[in-house]
Amino acid sequence: MKVFKKKGEITRFQILAEIARGDPHLRQKDIANKMGITIQAVSENIKNLTDEGLVETGRGNFRYKITKRGIDKVKKEALDLRKYADQVLDTMNTYKSVWPALALEDLAAGERVWLRMVDGTLFAGKDKSPAHAEVLHDAHKGEDVALSSLGGTIELEPGSVVIVKLPPINQGGSKKTDLEKVRRIMVGSEKDFDRVGIMGTVSRAVVDKIGIKPDFEFATPQATVAASKRGLNILVFAVGKMTLSITCKLDEEGIRYQIEDVSIP
Repeated sequence: MKVFKKKGEITRFQILAEIARGDPHLRQKDIANKMGITIQAVSENIKNLTDEGLVETGRGNFRYKITKRGIDKVKKEALDLRKYADQVLDTMNTYKSVWPALALEDLAAGERVWLRMVDGTLFAGKDKSPAHAEVLHDAHKGEDVALSSLGGTIELEPGSVVIVKLPPINQGGSKKTDLEKVRRIMVGSEKDFDRVGIMGTVSRAVVDKIGIKPDFEFATPQATVAASKRGLNILVFAVGKMTLSITCKLDEEGIRYQIEDVSIP
């Protein structure tokens, strides 16, 4: 159903509806403030509505008065809008949120399963946990399975983030990076790193030198936040002031991190 087929029709409908209230002191400014549009836009629309015979101006004590034709138009469009809204509500009432997971074993449609997050991936199985869901379709072990009616809480501790700050190219780049310190950071960490991200060309050169394959290098701040929220520990190589873009994102999300400067003095 197309309620308003042309651009601007919803604005015309709203202006007509305001005039239909019958306020004799109604001003264009009042309509503009209520609708959040300019007075010029209200003026142009009222002129067009007047030309079409839907509104009369300066009649009696009224600045603007809706005609019988205008009333009929408002009623029809309001009924169409109500029907459309009812259709949307009916759709929302029958809508089910569907979530994907990997099946830990063979699962049958309608079966209640239990959820857990492992290495950032959601798994569904028959061993009880604080979170549960309903299986929508049969699935074999290892397959993706569709779930609905999620409930409970998935036990998940945010992962740690270590940012390795590298010197920019005008300060020596990878040649002025303490590679041994980088290796010590990786080996000496209390938790193993599940993912490695890089930012900048110098970062690519450094990971190539020490033989690390990065998991992501584009939209690194967003990827780091998303992975950390799933309980993964992240190591990020960032060049100079690039560290600010990732620390700002982590601060916004309340994720803890530490910065290791590996520049050689």
